[in-house]
Amino acid sequence: MNIVWLGHASFRLESDGKVLLIDPWLTGNPMLKEDQHEAALAGTTHILLTHAHFDHAADIVTLAKKLDVPVVGQFDLMNFWGESEGIETLGFNKGGTVDLDGIKVSMVAASHSSTFGGSDGLKVAGSEVGFMIEVEGKTVYVSGDTDIMADMEWMGDFYKPEIGILSAGGHFTMGMKGAAYAAKRYFNFKTVIPCHYKTFPLLEQNADELTTALPDVDVIEPEVLAPITL
Repeated sequence: MNIVWLGHASFRLESDGKVLLIDPWLTGNPMLKEDQHEAALAGTTHILLTHAHFDHAADIVTLAKKLDVPVVGQFDLMNFWGESEGIETLGFNKGGTVDLDGIKVSMVAASHSSTFGGSDGLKVAGSEVGFMIEVEGKTVYVSGDTDIMADMEWMGDFYKPEIGILSAGGHFTMGMKGAAYAAKRYFNFKTVIPCHYKTFPLLEQNADELTTALPDVDVIEPEVLAPITL
């Protein structure tokens, strides 16, 4: 399995010919250059979305039409886009699991918000979520944008993820200190990959605090388009 960072909170998960794009943000992403977009999208089979904020969802409809692949995410938003945009969607909800050609994706709670703007103002777009992804005998926790939650206790115990992709930039989500606390208290990760940081000056710019706080965990600061093989 390869996990490839596309900057901010966007990732590619590659396994056995399947490519899952997670929260792919291309347009306006200052960490992903335009001449890197083709490589970021190559071979995509599914798109996963945690919530509707622009830095996660701005390109979703365009990409679904361009790549002719399904968008997988929270039921209400998927139904809305399926009807209004005519794209293929797979909607489910927290507690549910879907099978994406052998990769099982379970939806879990997050603590954030999920809205997008339109000509008639702000719209609530379902609810924010995270994912537990079972692939190649491992479980990857994609936290989505979230704060620390008490729900992480049962999530860690029930799903037992070895790999955590954690929002950790602060201001909009938990920061490095919070991500480290959550990892130590609620999970038993072997590998942690921070995200939702460095993109803007407002966010934390490195993962030093996370690395120091988790000496027994392999904390990997990702580099754009550099595969992390696990």
